[in-house]
Amino acid sequence: MAANLPELRIVPLPDLPEVRPGHDLAALLMEAAGRAVGGGLADGDILVVTHKVVAKAEGCVVDLRTVQPSPFARVYAERWGKDARQVEVVLRESARIVRMDRGVMICETRHGFVCANAGVDRSNAGAEETVVTLPPDPDASARRLREALIGGSGRRLAVVISDTFGRPWREGLTNVAIGCSGLRPLRDERGQVDAQGYRLEVSVLAVADELASAAELAMGKLGGVPAALIRGYEYEDGEGSARELVRAPEKDIFR
Repeated sequence: MAANLPELRIVPLPDLPEVRPGHDLAALLMEAAGRAVGGGLADGDILVVTHKVVAKAEGCVVDLRTVQPSPFARVYAERWGKDARQVEVVLRESARIVRMDRGVMICETRHGFVCANAGVDRSNAGAEETVVTLPPDPDASARRLREALIGGSGRRLAVVISDTFGRPWREGLTNVAIGCSGLRPLRDERGQVDAQGYRLEVSVLAVADELASAAELAMGKLGGVPAALIRGYEYEDGEGSARELVRAPEKDIFR
């Protein structure tokens, strides 16, 4: 049996107020961590924060009453029973439409993410007639949030910003990292040898995605919990970037 395997603790951070543009998200998270775990933040802690609360703090919110849909958005929305204004926001947030079929829009965002509706979401938006978009630079958002958390706590920390994506060939949704700071998002184990003497050839683990997915189990979707603290995982320090998780076109055999 392998020795020294880490024991992880995943703690939801509930009871945050409804976040509005300009709110000090770092301060709110530190207060929530203080309530959730004795002594507050500790060295090595990882904060996984949903993109939606980050986006709302940064003002990435669109009032649909101000949106004038294009003719294309109107036709598509009428055919599939969608809100033409929200369709228009999706189109504006997309760098490329990958697939449109049966009322589903799979889009490539300006960040390079491929996901449904370019990450535009109406759920938990904080107000009616409102949608939330992805932050313009989630890595920069994670970096600013981490710097503020370190400044307020004096601890060595990492931050992962998560979003919920579907997966080709797999049912169900899972959380992935769209921004990170303070840890390397990939762990390269190629060249290492397993217990049977086999040398690993392709094992590059998506650490940031796995952390985001694990945290979602504690946060849930309906309880209004936008963040979780992961304690006990020994990550590799580094500035990191969630863009490292986006496969380059020349390596993508399905593109």
